[in-house]
Amino acid sequence: MKRLILSAAFAVFASAAFSGPQYVDETGFAVSGFDVVAYFDLPQSDIGARQTPPVPGRSDITAEYNGATFAFSSEANRDRFLADPAKYAPQFDGHCAYGVSRGGKVPANPNLWRIVDGKLYLNITENVVGFWEEDIPGNLTLAGDNWPGLEPANASDRTIPNFSSVAPVAN
Repeated sequence: MKRLILSAAFAVFASAAFSGPQYVDETGFAVSGFDVVAYFDLPQSDIGARQTPPVPGRSDITAEYNGATFAFSSEANRDRFLADPAKYAPQFDGHCAYGVSRGGKVPANPNLWRIVDGKLYLNITENVVGFWEEDIPGNLTLAGDNWPGLEPANASDRTIPNFSSVAPVAN
């Protein structure tokens, strides 16, 4: 019983200790203001094909999580997010998944996304998506191994290359 309690306490402590800052770009919103819940309702393209564009959020429908403001396209999506934010927030605090697999925190482009095993991953450029998709399981393993050492570091402060963000729509 004592081991069970210590294991539970360690799990809570470890997750709190490794909670780093969410990547936020010039829009002032996480994931450039796109609705993270909506990704899970979009059709996902095959490996090597361009993904469906993400759904912009609205500046009047937001929630705070991991030190950032997330925007949503509907109150229903915001409510789904609030019920389980870790389920919908992008992995690696919104940084490029391939970048993390290579040992760095770099920004991620919300148009370059993939859901793997029920988790949202973002990447930085179309070229990087190609490298990521060559071995998603292997890259996930590398990223998972690298992340604990990167997590406490600050979020990237770099701009997403070749990306014109669409700030959430005010209604």
